[in-house]
Amino acid sequence: MGCSSSTPQKPVAPPAGGGDRATAIKDATAKGSRGIDQGLRMAKIEEESKIKLLFLGAGESGKSTIFKQMRMLYGPYRPDDELKMFGVVARSNMVVAIRKLCIVLRNMGLESELDKESQKNGGGGMTCRQAYDELIKYLVDKTATEESEPQVPPEDWVGSSPKAGLTANSDAKQFLALHKSIKIVWESKTMKRVWDRRASLNVVDGHKEFLDDITRIASPDFRPTKRDVLVARVRTTQVIVEKYRIKGMRYEMYDVGGQRSDRRKWIACFDDVTAVIFVAALSEYDQTLAEADANRMVEALDLFSSVVNAQSFTNSSFLLFLNKKDVFAEKIMYSDIADVEHFSDYTGPRKDFDKGVSYFIQKFKARLVKKELNDTFIHVTCATDTQQMDFVLDSTTSIIRSDNLKRSGFLMAD
Repeated sequence: MGCSSSTPQKPVAPPAGGGDRATAIKDATAKGSRGIDQGLRMAKIEEESKIKLLFLGAGESGKSTIFKQMRMLYGPYRPDDELKMFGVVARSNMVVAIRKLCIVLRNMGLESELDKESQKNGGGGMTCRQAYDELIKYLVDKTATEESEPQVPPEDWVGSSPKAGLTANSDAKQFLALHKSIKIVWESKTMKRVWDRRASLNVVDGHKEFLDDITRIASPDFRPTKRDVLVARVRTTQVIVEKYRIKGMRYEMYDVGGQRSDRRKWIACFDDVTAVIFVAALSEYDQTLAEADANRMVEALDLFSSVVNAQSFTNSSFLLFLNKKDVFAEKIMYSDIADVEHFSDYTGPRKDFDKGVSYFIQKFKARLVKKELNDTFIHVTCATDTQQMDFVLDSTTSIIRSDNLKRSGFLMAD
């Protein structure tokens, strides 16, 4: 009478695979925890195996150019905004160079020599002297009024770049307005005499490439090439970090400013450095620092001594790059090493590249106190030569990996 069946109900079957929900959740949690632990261990191993590479050297030694070569060889392509920045910098570099050269031309009393030179084609009818006077007015004395400034061509592909900074953008604008005058003066016989005195001017040798190619760089279609990026001079004032994977190994590379005022920032990069690449310019044996009246090579030797013997780098590999060998080879043809007071003990023959290089290698080795530096850790380089730097950097990374494994006890030392 309305009553339900008295037949007992069958028990509900447990979840497939056995065990109750709590056990399944516990197993899943344990498995997840093991996965996290394993992931953390793997991350720690990868972090410990990472090679931390620090580029050091005095200002304008070329270490930032080598750093850029690393990016070209192992890193991603540069986006347009970076290329535009280097375009602005290239134009600015020429204004900085021609400004210094015009000042020296005036100080040498060579202005009257410009009057003797013929009018140049493509200069809007200007003579060498007229072109020079315009550069003096706008770039040196800055006596031109705002209303009389030359007309700047329409904005081109490069345009302006916030990354380049206000000064570089201003100089690049001046270049576009004055490039015809710059070309006339640069190609004059008088300026060639001034260029031979560039060692005392702190003019970057590589910028001759830009000055020899003014028409291309002034073109609205100008788009910096890889070579332009390498030659462009951007002073490093911050710590720049790049990360690459090379032959299965992680590399973390640091570039820091080389001027005296920037060196205090180096200390932040000293922790757990795997290897240091110290860069010195061979060609600077007869030059002085931009920021002080001191010989550049002596400054590099002193800096090398303080860095290579520092307690911070006791467990770090150390490599020496003697850079700008191409400029050095050219310079020793007219500037003898022994004629420089600091290097009057040089007894090798004049104009001998190999003897000159060997002399400076020994100068650096003589500064070693706590370390040895065999010849496999020393490279004579031209930072703007991509083919050579490809070989050098490939060899360098192999040396660093091998030396790192030896220090870790995974390889027997020779």
